[in-house]
Amino acid sequence: MLIKIYPENPNDREVQKVVDILNNGGVIIYPTDTVYGIGCDINNPKAVNRVAKIRGINLEKANFSFICYDLSHIADFTKNVPNDVFKLMKRNLPGPFTFVLEANNNVPKIFKARKKTIGIRVPNNTIIRTLVKQLGNPILSTSIHDEDDILEYTTDPELIHEKYESLVDAVIDGGYGDNEPSTVVDCSADGYEILRQGKGELLL
Repeated sequence: MLIKIYPENPNDREVQKVVDILNNGGVIIYPTDTVYGIGCDINNPKAVNRVAKIRGINLEKANFSFICYDLSHIADFTKNVPNDVFKLMKRNLPGPFTFVLEANNNVPKIFKARKKTIGIRVPNNTIIRTLVKQLGNPILSTSIHDEDDILEYTTDPELIHEKYESLVDAVIDGGYGDNEPSTVVDCSADGYEILRQGKGELLL
């Protein structure tokens, strides 16, 4: 199912349709401020396993992120966020960054088999943030990759739909995506370290 949602003014009915899919354990593909992502409700282990299978990822080794609506969600899933790290996030979010933080006990066990950290995203994209707000909790996030040697990420939602329609429950057409992933910033130890430079320059 291809669902068109406009970033400037997401339609309530279409948003609710996607939220219902997520509440029923569905898997969706959605736009962010970087590349298109694939995800589900973080509290549904069956859906999380489906995402891992679609992406061909071993769940124990997966670097999944949570998409949150804003910084107020972050304390629900992380611990020991120092003041300077919080300020760094506040300066850069919403934006094209994934912050790796120490996970707390609210993070579903399925994500913590061997990892004690979690990636947090607050994209500068109205569609996915509206979905998270309506759902009431974060959405799992991992990027859609392409087999193309030149274009690592598919940017056209219609082509994404053609490729994944039999594997996922909905693809959201929010316009063309980017082909540059987020910048990953590890803040789980002292200070911070850029693990992957992607889109965006970190404001220090």
